[in-house]
Amino acid sequence: MAKSDSFFIRADVELPATTYATTSIDLGSYVDALGKSVLRIHNLSAMVQQGPAGNAPGMAPTMDGDKGGSLSWQLTTQDQTSLVLASNRAVISSGAIWARNGDSAVNPPADAYEGDMLPQEWTNGYLVAVESLQLAAQRTDDWTAGDKITVSIVLEATVETMTQASAMALALSQQGN
Repeated sequence: MAKSDSFFIRADVELPATTYATTSIDLGSYVDALGKSVLRIHNLSAMVQQGPAGNAPGMAPTMDGDKGGSLSWQLTTQDQTSLVLASNRAVISSGAIWARNGDSAVNPPADAYEGDMLPQEWTNGYLVAVESLQLAAQRTDDWTAGDKITVSIVLEATVETMTQASAMALALSQQGN
């Protein structure tokens, strides 16, 4: 497989409310399974913050006093209508935060458990043969009303060449359960 210099792909998904939200990441300029080009993701970093239209863009999201809630996100090779389990073949990476603000005032949560939050590093990278990825997230309603929470990711990737048969087989294997 041919190697090339790595580059970065960035994406955000904004959560203005508790509904499932998704954004598409176009990989068409990098991936062409018929043309034998695939993307190798080497690293993935994620960040959960307010913005862009929150009370303090880039800052930690806040939660009302004496509340607890959660937020989950996922990066998949296929569009979904809701969050899916990690066992779904379309899942590349995911993260979750379970948080509690025990203070009686609005603050960023003081107690938090982060499930599989990254950075994510794969020993040999994660090959992608589809022309778009989906970044999706959902949150509970216990975060401060009016705050828009944004999940941002940064992918470090390279483009490689495979045989057409291998690239097509990889693309088909990355379809959900």
